[in-house]
Amino acid sequence: MFSRIKEDINSVFDRDPAARNSFEVLLNYPGLHAVWFHRISHKLWKANWKLLARFFSTFSRWLTGIEIHPGATIGRRFFIDHGMGVVIGGTAEIGDDVTLYQGVTLGGTSWKAGKRHPTLEDNVVIGAGAQVLGPITIGKGGKVGSNSVVVKDVPANATAVGIPGKIVPDKKVREENDKREQVAQKYGFDAYAVSADSPDPVAKAIGRLIDHVHLMDSRVTDLCKEINNLGGDVCSKDLPELRVGEFVEDEIAAAKRRESKVASFDPEI
Repeated sequence: MFSRIKEDINSVFDRDPAARNSFEVLLNYPGLHAVWFHRISHKLWKANWKLLARFFSTFSRWLTGIEIHPGATIGRRFFIDHGMGVVIGGTAEIGDDVTLYQGVTLGGTSWKAGKRHPTLEDNVVIGAGAQVLGPITIGKGGKVGSNSVVVKDVPANATAVGIPGKIVPDKKVREENDKREQVAQKYGFDAYAVSADSPDPVAKAIGRLIDHVHLMDSRVTDLCKEINNLGGDVCSKDLPELRVGEFVEDEIAAAKRRESKVASFDPEI
């Protein structure tokens, strides 16, 4: 038991630069106190002393502001930083070296019996205020951004952010988005709406169109170079710049003209 407590205290120094010494950590980290109370209540729960187990968990909540159901399964070196407002449901499963920050909820989405709460694999980090709901799995090394609401599985080493939580694009997708942004600016589009991971179907269609236009533009450029190398003289003039704003200004002017005509219309004539 004392070796586990020492292990828990040492793990704090790896994840909290504010920790100064072991004695301070022992006395002033409610996240550790909640975990230690949970180990007692969990053993009582497994031994079918459920009322006494709930008593210990309730006392722990009163003392630390952290609510951990005695049925939850928690691995080694689990660290709750700050801790106030953390809620962990009864069928939650937490691996080794997991870190939670204040205000996190590992909750359920139904009242049906059985597995209702999340599974966090090893080395997961859940940011402050995040809600991880349902019998989902956050893969090994996964992260959830602060104040996010995650209701779907998160792959290993991925990061989910937002409401509802979405996976942050990997390097390949970011490179594709950067490429689209450059092409979109060339043709006068607002690039924020044409990213590869946009949930808007219209934005996705525009993105595909931009990809197609860019591909055709590249092929025409290559074709012009080859013809010029053979002695031809094509593509010597630059294409006129396309400005979407000009079309918008024309549309606004046309709308004002229509409003003016409507305003001047006399139905008694």
